[in-house]
Amino acid sequence: MPPILRAGFRPFFLLGALWASIAVLGWVAELAGLVALPGRLAAIAWHQHEMLFGFAAAIVAGFLLTAIPNWTGRLPVNGVALAGLAGLWLAGRIALLAGEVIGAIAAALIDGAFLVVLAGLVAREIVSGGNWRNLPPALLITLLAIANAAFHLEHHGGVDLDGLGIRTGIGALAMLLGLIGGRIVPSFTRNWLVKRQAADATPGALPSPFGVFDQLALLLLAIAVLGWILAPAGGLTGAVLAVAGVVHMIRLARWQGRRCFAEPLVLILHVGYGWLALGLLLLGLANLAAPFSDLAAVHALATGAFGTMMLAVMTRATLGHTGRPLSADRRTVLIYAAVTLGAIARTISPLFPGQTWLTVAGLLWAVAFLLFALICGPMLMSKRTGSSAD
Repeated sequence: MPPILRAGFRPFFLLGALWASIAVLGWVAELAGLVALPGRLAAIAWHQHEMLFGFAAAIVAGFLLTAIPNWTGRLPVNGVALAGLAGLWLAGRIALLAGEVIGAIAAALIDGAFLVVLAGLVAREIVSGGNWRNLPPALLITLLAIANAAFHLEHHGGVDLDGLGIRTGIGALAMLLGLIGGRIVPSFTRNWLVKRQAADATPGALPSPFGVFDQLALLLLAIAVLGWILAPAGGLTGAVLAVAGVVHMIRLARWQGRRCFAEPLVLILHVGYGWLALGLLLLGLANLAAPFSDLAAVHALATGAFGTMMLAVMTRATLGHTGRPLSADRRTVLIYAAVTLGAIARTISPLFPGQTWLTVAGLLWAVAFLLFALICGPMLMSKRTGSSAD
C-alpha cells in the first residue's frame, strides 16, 4: 500500500494541518471582506465548527488510530479502511461548504458520519483488545460526536441550545488533553531526562509518577468542564474552573518541565499543557466577574492548549514513526514559535479594538500548520527510514 495509508497519523496529520491553515485563512479573509464563504452556516459558526469538528477531530483521529495498536496489541487500521475513513472526513468538509446545493440535512449527516464511525471504530478496537483502561478516550470521542450532532441541531434544526454543542466539543477535547497529556508529557519527559542523565552522569529529579493527586486533578477537571457545559455562567462554575486551573498548574509543575529547555520537542509538551491550565483559570476568572474575557479564555484553550499540544504530538509522532531522530531542528522550533505567538495574540485580541490582533493570530496559526505540512508532509508520504515498518 502507499506509505500515506500505512498508519492513521499519516493521512490525518497531513489533512488536518492543511485544513487548519486553509480554514483559518478563509475565516480571516471573510472578516476582512475579501471573500464570502459558501454554505448555509454563518461565518463564525463555520469557523467554530471546522476548528473543533474538522481540524481537531482529524488530529485526534490520527493520534488514536496510531496509539491504539500499542495499547491493545491489535493490528492498526490501514489501507482501504484508512482511506475510506479519511475520505469520510474530507466529505464532511466539502458537505458543509456545499450546504446550499445539497441541503442542510444532507450536509449535517455527511459531516456527522465521520465522528460516529470513528467513535465506533475506537470502541471496537479497545473492547476487542480487552484494554478497558483506555475506554475513556473512546467515550470522549463519542461525546465529541454527540457535541457535533448538537451543533447541527442548533444551526440546521433551529433548536436553541445556547451554544451547547461548541461548549461540549471544547470540554471533550479539554478532557482528552488532560487524560492523554497526563500520560505522554511525564512519560516522554522522563525518557528524555533519563537518557540525558545517563549521558552526562548528572542526577536530577524526574517527573512524579501518576498517583492519587493526578486522579483528583482529572476528576476536578471533569467536574469543572461538565459544570461549564451545563451552566456556563455563574460564580460556582467560575470557582470550580479556577481551582481546576490552579490544580493543573501544580500537576504540570510536578513533571519537571523546567529541566527540558535543552530539547524543544519535550518542552513544547509542557507549554501545551500549561495553556490548558491557564485556559481553565482564565475561564473561571471570567465567570467570577474578573476583568477577563470569556472569549479570551476559550481561545487560550482552543488556540493555546489544543493547537500547541496537537502540533507537539504531530511533530514528535511524525519524527518517531518515520524513523527520524527525536529532536527538534530549527524548522520545528519555528513551528512552535509561530503557534505559541499566535495563541498569545488570539488570547489578548479581545482586549483591543478592531481586528488587527485577530488577523495576526490567524496568520501565525496558519503559518505554523502550513510549515508542518511543508516540513513533515514529505515524511508522511514516504516510507519509513531504516528497516522497521510503521
